[in-house]
Amino acid sequence: MDDQAIIKAYKRYAGSYDRIFGKVFEHGRRALIGKMGFAPGQRILEVGVGTGLSLPLYPKEVSVVGIDISPHMLWHARNYTNGNGSRSLSLMDAQSMSFADNSFDKVAVMYVVTVVPEPEKMMEEIRRVCKPGGDIFVVNHFSNPHLIPRMVETVMLPFKGLLGFRPRFSLEAFLAQNPLQVVETCPVNLLGYWTLIHARNAS
Repeated sequence: MDDQAIIKAYKRYAGSYDRIFGKVFEHGRRALIGKMGFAPGQRILEVGVGTGLSLPLYPKEVSVVGIDISPHMLWHARNYTNGNGSRSLSLMDAQSMSFADNSFDKVAVMYVVTVVPEPEKMMEEIRRVCKPGGDIFVVNHFSNPHLIPRMVETVMLPFKGLLGFRPRFSLEAFLAQNPLQVVETCPVNLLGYWTLIHARNAS
């Protein structure tokens, strides 16, 4: 997978993303934001904001910056920022952000880890722009060890470029490769097939 394949895949998804994935992923979005523990005036980064479905869930007293590599997804996300000066969007590669060090109090990463070509590079950038001791929240699909889900993941593997994400991705490897202080992990969404990670920035 590379950036151009991702942009192409999400150009196809953009117009129908909310209808197809809105309800399916809603529990995970709400669970993540519900655990963030905001304080008034905090600055929040959402990596891979997509069509902006999560933006209305944040409290008004915090500032939210949403980034995405897909201009087509961001075009739809504008619907959730009109008239709200505390919400902004930027076309940006999560693996190479233009923000200064320690720019954000908290970072949310929803359904992105298996999309980017180099997840470790993205997480390195997230740790850089998040304040030391700040909170990082990730929700994503990780590989399922049970027979039927694993068979489905195997069948989907050759089509990862077309799908725009990796069907198989190890949670254990992800945590081992990224120096995060994990506070909590819990299952979310249908059948608990996705995992929510709350971590603290050790940088």
